[in-house]
Amino acid sequence: MKAGALLALAGLALAGCAPAARHGEAAGARPSIVSINPCADAILAEVADPAQILAISHYSHDPRASSMPLDVARRFRSTGGTVEEVLALKPKVVVAGTFLPPAARAAFERLGMRVETFGIEHDLGESLAQVRQLAAVAGYPARGEALARRMERAVAEAAPPPGASPVSAILWQSSGIVPGPDALISDLMHRTGFASQSAARGLRQADVLPLEQVLADPPAVILAAATPGAGETRMLDHPALAALHGTRRARFDAGLLYCGGPTVIRAVRRLADIRREIGA
Repeated sequence: MKAGALLALAGLALAGCAPAARHGEAAGARPSIVSINPCADAILAEVADPAQILAISHYSHDPRASSMPLDVARRFRSTGGTVEEVLALKPKVVVAGTFLPPAARAAFERLGMRVETFGIEHDLGESLAQVRQLAAVAGYPARGEALARRMERAVAEAAPPPGASPVSAILWQSSGIVPGPDALISDLMHRTGFASQSAARGLRQADVLPLEQVLADPPAVILAAATPGAGETRMLDHPALAALHGTRRARFDAGLLYCGGPTVIRAVRRLADIRREIGA
């Protein structure tokens, strides 16, 4: 037999002895994912295949905490985020927040799971970057680009008319909590034509703005941020606010406050609607 034929047969024999690729590890296969990061859940639902997502954070199933539509969230299994729960699902990738305990990360990595952590976005640019990174993790970068373009288009469409004066506003949560100037929602307010009065007062993230100060120096609009049906608006509905002349109040879903990705689209559209409703 010729030398070339012998080499070919040897190659076939070696190939036959090689272990077969495990399920889900074929060339080009996308990784299975468990997300314990509630802000990543909504992005993954847009950029990954449903079969890839073994579970999402239990927060996304909670109407008081979810940043994504509940009917979408409930298509996926949820997890409380414990190491035991995640290990039982055997994902290839665990998507977590930057506050993931080092011991949990070590446990995941020790069993061969890749851990990807994502922090809180502070502005639109960081949110766009996170969308692209999560799409790359899922193996669908083009889907990430498509979502990023939708976000940018929604922000552009929600921008105020050229030359319009900013509308002074306070985004007020239950108990008087306000967002800080470096919060994503503050950036989106600015991009949609609002000037945050709490930021002008020097208040930071989760500081409290008392009712008395609002009454003494009221804004043009109070954005009352509360979870629908959660009974959190007693202070926001205070009768003294109704007596303010020249100050409008508008509801703003608390689920739009903290997360980026597709939540940005819903948030800027709501802000643009409010601006139009008050005639600004």
